[in-house]
Amino acid sequence: MKRTLGVCYYPEHWPETQWAEDAARMAGLGLTWVRIGEFAWSRMEPEPGRFDWDWLDRAIDTLGRAGLKVVLGTPTATPPRWMLDKHPDMLAVDEQGRTRGFGSRRHYCFSHRGYRGECAAIVTRMAERYGKNPYVAVWQTDNEYACHNTVLSYSDAALHAFRDWLAQKYQSPQALNRAWGNVFWSMEYASFNDIGLPNLTVTEANPAHVMDFRRFASDEVAAFNRVQTDILRKHSVAPIAHNYMGRVTDFDHFATGADLDIASWDAYPIGFLSDRSEASPEHKRRFLRQGDPDFQAFHHDLYRAVGRGRWWIMEQQPGPVNWAPYNPDPLPGMARLWAWEAFAHGAEAVCYFRWRQAPFAQETMHAGLLRPDSAAAPAFHEAGQVAGELASMPDVDAGRADVALVFDYASAWAWETQPQGRDFDYFRLVFSQYRALRRLGLNVDILPPDVADLSGYKLVLAPGVATLSDALLGALASHKGAALLGPRTNAKTVDFSTPVPLPPNLPGMDAVVMRVESLPPDAPVPLVQGGAFTGWREKLEGGAEVVEMTEDGFPAVLRAGGLHYLAGWADDTALDRILSGLCAAQGIGVQSMPVGLRTRATATHRYWFNYNPEAVQVEGVTIPAAGVHWRAI
Repeated sequence: MKRTLGVCYYPEHWPETQWAEDAARMAGLGLTWVRIGEFAWSRMEPEPGRFDWDWLDRAIDTLGRAGLKVVLGTPTATPPRWMLDKHPDMLAVDEQGRTRGFGSRRHYCFSHRGYRGECAAIVTRMAERYGKNPYVAVWQTDNEYACHNTVLSYSDAALHAFRDWLAQKYQSPQALNRAWGNVFWSMEYASFNDIGLPNLTVTEANPAHVMDFRRFASDEVAAFNRVQTDILRKHSVAPIAHNYMGRVTDFDHFATGADLDIASWDAYPIGFLSDRSEASPEHKRRFLRQGDPDFQAFHHDLYRAVGRGRWWIMEQQPGPVNWAPYNPDPLPGMARLWAWEAFAHGAEAVCYFRWRQAPFAQETMHAGLLRPDSAAAPAFHEAGQVAGELASMPDVDAGRADVALVFDYASAWAWETQPQGRDFDYFRLVFSQYRALRRLGLNVDILPPDVADLSGYKLVLAPGVATLSDALLGALASHKGAALLGPRTNAKTVDFSTPVPLPPNLPGMDAVVMRVESLPPDAPVPLVQGGAFTGWREKLEGGAEVVEMTEDGFPAVLRAGGLHYLAGWADDTALDRILSGLCAAQGIGVQSMPVGLRTRATATHRYWFNYNPEAVQVEGVTIPAAGVHWRAI
């Protein structure tokens, strides 16, 4: 599929007399896509049952006649004020029991069946009207599920839906009591109607109760999304997408993505570095205006997996954002670099957010391709440059990877529920191993936790998977390459109890975790060959071959055939050595990357991306700060 550019646009924000000029200017810049509609419910249905589509008809027609394709969003992320009069109990409730109010966005509870019905009604009207419109080429459901911590709701609607979910899963309170271990602390229930939500307890709630609530909440997101996709497919053959976010694990994106054709995500590299990274102050200073060199790539690879090969950037940062603790201006060239990095990872489209900076409401400080006065902002010219460069490049082909990394949303919930160490974080654990692979210049495919075939990969990593699926266990047993699991792998049953045989209980590996410990950052456990375990380590026993030891005399890496187990959270020094050795044994070529320089190979080209604020040399070529270099393979 051809690589394309787009932009997010809000015709309802601007005088209609301006639409045609905007559309012509977008097309002249080389854009293909325009996303509209996702926040416009109050203009579509200003009063209950009274619809106004004429303005949207004209907006779509204006954009389409200019040669642009429309991504039409369903407006369910922003229900209008009158909706609360019809459904006053539709609002989500936070963990402290406080109702979340009207006045911004995402003010609904996924479990409220009345609101789901309202969403079905508006989506049906949209699908009937625009399902065969030649200019509407892609649909987007809602907007940024989970944004603003809105997946977990402790409302009455969620309580009743959760009880129903539990009754369907367990069939009897006695079975639930056994699964949860409710004999502990006399927590046994005589009826499903006795079960509350796992908040406002005196101390921590039963972790099995919490985990089932997390699974339930994730299922509610998927079910909410499915209501819309089922309707859209009845009236339209256009593909359907949703725009996910960065470092969000509140729901299982693979499960929701199963009902979609395209996975997209909203990439704000500088905002994420400031807001969602535990990197050192020195790292944040160095990449202040560029973003983390690996964060975007990780999500590109993740959402390529969620989309089963089809993925977009639905919102790309063009300048300073408005929502992070600090909001620097990107280094000149970064809007171009971020787009090219996405394309190198297989993106079909990159859409900048937004066309014109808003002069009113919450996002006045969020930059666009245009300033509020319609003058071009710096990213406008960079987007035009990318559009021109795309014309001479081949179609999207993400290429192949020798290395795969398993990512499991349920494991993120598990270790958030029972971290054991204050700073144990599943995302950060997986990301540390992904970053190490990137430092070695490797392509990486991310895989779901139920993957059943690993035959295409020479090396597979699966850190911290709380419960290995039968499919993955079978795939590991038959895998001919190398695999590195751990730490904290296969440490819980599906009911969140400790399994017997004890972990890791891996195919053909005689090894048992006899004790675990979490450690403060200033108490590393050194490894004999260099580097250390930080934050988490496991003491193992058994007959498996010991590959590495800790300085205090315990196995650090065990091996049984191609299967390896890592008994702690390895620092960068240890990871680089361990992964380099595994790659060498499997015949995988590595290229150590200088700080801030990253590479990616597609089927036709190799790309280098310079995240540094100064130029670097590679293959005899000088890549400027925030520069991109590529050559044909």
